[in-house]
Amino acid sequence: MAFQIILNLIIAFVWMFLNNAWNGVGFITGYLLGLLLIGGMRRFFPQRLYVVRVWAIIKLLILLFRELVRASIEVIRQIIKPKLDIRPGIFTYRTELSSDWEVTLLCLLISLTPGSLPLEISGNQRKLFIHALDIKDEQKLRDDIKNTFEKAIMEVTR
Repeated sequence: MAFQIILNLIIAFVWMFLNNAWNGVGFITGYLLGLLLIGGMRRFFPQRLYVVRVWAIIKLLILLFRELVRASIEVIRQIIKPKLDIRPGIFTYRTELSSDWEVTLLCLLISLTPGSLPLEISGNQRKLFIHALDIKDEQKLRDDIKNTFEKAIMEVTR
């Protein structure tokens, strides 16, 4: 990935040099031309095109902010109610993530959303013990984590 980024920047600067256009438009034109060239030669690179991974990172950040706002609104809704109608509890979540970095990122994303907090990770790093503010349906909580955070982390790292 780093090689592709450096190669793309070199192509952009060479384009600016050859056209004698040392401005932002010349750089953007060269950068886009470099993207096209690298995309055309992608079969020579063992990893996927770096723009795909950058796009997956942007989608992960958008997902984080969306979930953060959604969970914050839900917590505020629970606080404003005159009668506290929550069922806090601890549930287990079995993850498909394998590396330490992926599991750590999943724990961080879970703890950043209000109302949930990972308490412990099992020894083999496949099972998380998560405290949730309101457990109405454990399976729905597991599916939400799997279909949002875990899926986005897999897109970024694999």
